[in-house]
Amino acid sequence: MKISHIRNATMVIETNDKVILVDPMLGAKGTAGPTFTLFRYKPRRNPILDLPTNAMDIVNKTTHCLITHLHPDHLDKDAETFLKSNNIPVTCSVKDEKTLRKRGLNVIQVINYWETSNFLGGTIEGIPAVHGYGFIAKPMGNVMGFYIQLPNEKSIYLSSDTIYTDDVNRVLTEYKPDISVVASGRAQLDLFQPLLMRMEDIVKFIKNSPNKVIANHLEAVNHCPITRKELASELTIRGLIEKTLIPEDGQVMGFE
Repeated sequence: MKISHIRNATMVIETNDKVILVDPMLGAKGTAGPTFTLFRYKPRRNPILDLPTNAMDIVNKTTHCLITHLHPDHLDKDAETFLKSNNIPVTCSVKDEKTLRKRGLNVIQVINYWETSNFLGGTIEGIPAVHGYGFIAKPMGNVMGFYIQLPNEKSIYLSSDTIYTDDVNRVLTEYKPDISVVASGRAQLDLFQPLLMRMEDIVKFIKNSPNKVIANHLEAVNHCPITRKELASELTIRGLIEKTLIPEDGQVMGFE
């Protein structure tokens, strides 16, 4: 299995003849929408950097797409155009099906929370995700993580945009995924609490993960202040850096 980190939460999972594009944000710098904050962090149009040079060579191999939720840093207009023009089969949460069909995407499978479905010869299960601490989680809308088991491959937990919850803990400690992915940028708007895990909860996620962790959602949108360097420093102090991958944009990771 190969996992390519493209940018932000966008990744590509390659297994045998299947190539799964996850949460595609494919637009050029500044094309996905206005700044997410005006005061807390420097206002900049998103994404705040371009795709890596090898991105579309990888993305163009896509055979299937997996979408965790509908925010523009997880599905932008360029990604919708790519998916529609190539008629890519899309798998999503049952709560997002109607919207994605209305946008013209080829939704072939919808996933329910805590229900296991067949997926590319293996299985996929929807995992609840809570997109923020306190009040802000409600207006942030529906998010779904995924636990994926493909034939003769390592199991993957895509936790998506979430804080640390009992559901997240259950997957890490009971399902024991071989690879866990955590959104690590600690996104926050001008008002209210963070939308993603604070540093102490990122550390908790990695500590409680039984195997390798990929940290993503870093340095690509203007409301995510945690940097790769800051995260690596904290994990080194905590003795957790060896089990964590903090990939650069465009980096391809192999898992045997």
